[in-house]
Amino acid sequence: MKDERIKLIIEGALAASFALALSYLRLWHMPQGGSVTLENVPILLFALRRGLKAGVGAGAIAGILQLILSGYVVHPVQALLDYPLAFGALGAAALIKKPLWGGLALGSGLRFLCHLLSGVVFFGSYAPEGTNVWVYSAVYNGSYMIPNLVLAVILTYLIWPRLKNL
Repeated sequence: MKDERIKLIIEGALAASFALALSYLRLWHMPQGGSVTLENVPILLFALRRGLKAGVGAGAIAGILQLILSGYVVHPVQALLDYPLAFGALGAAALIKKPLWGGLALGSGLRFLCHLLSGVVFFGSYAPEGTNVWVYSAVYNGSYMIPNLVLAVILTYLIWPRLKNL
């Protein structure tokens, strides 16, 4: 039992650190934050393998590491929304294992909601005059979260058959 717990902790730490490393390999970077990266994949895969609690924990740790090393903070609540809560939300992928894309969409969708709320409350001033802040935040955050989801689905479908046999 103790060995399984140690394996879980090590695997979670590896998923969080791998997510952090992948966050620096930006395929596309938005002007006011947010990027198309592969950072979601390790957390999503870990959540699918190890469950909700472990996935949320590893995601939150990845978010905290990203906050400490390269975070942008305008308010403590914004920091929580954009980092530990957003990345922790990826762990919700564990709730839907079939179809596989359903869990990936759920986790990514909840991360998107965290960024959407942060954008509305803390970055609404960037919206062009006359633009609804909800629409602005949804379009802005969707412009990188949707490609992140597509990449995560493709890579997870390639990697998952190999991982589930371990």
